[in-house]
Amino acid sequence: MPERTATVASRVGLHARPAAIFAEAAGEFDLDITIAKEGEPADEAMDAASILSLMSLGASHGDKVVLRAEGDGADVALERLVQILETDHDAE
Repeated sequence: MPERTATVASRVGLHARPAAIFAEAAGEFDLDITIAKEGEPADEAMDAASILSLMSLGASHGDKVVLRAEGDGADVALERLVQILETDHDAE
């Protein structure tokens, strides 16, 4: 299963606007995509397309998260989602 590590760039972490942007993008892919804080067990990863899951993750600015996806196009999806996480959406 492909996975990528990303650093949360938004100053407020993965909350409100950044979470909504990320969840919407994750939902556009017909894949099971999960997210977890780095160091957390893979079986505790959360649905990346769920705003509630993202906000309950508690990822703050500078935290590392691990994204995993399975299926055709998983690498492309993960690269796109890493770009979103590593953009400070609060600065726009």
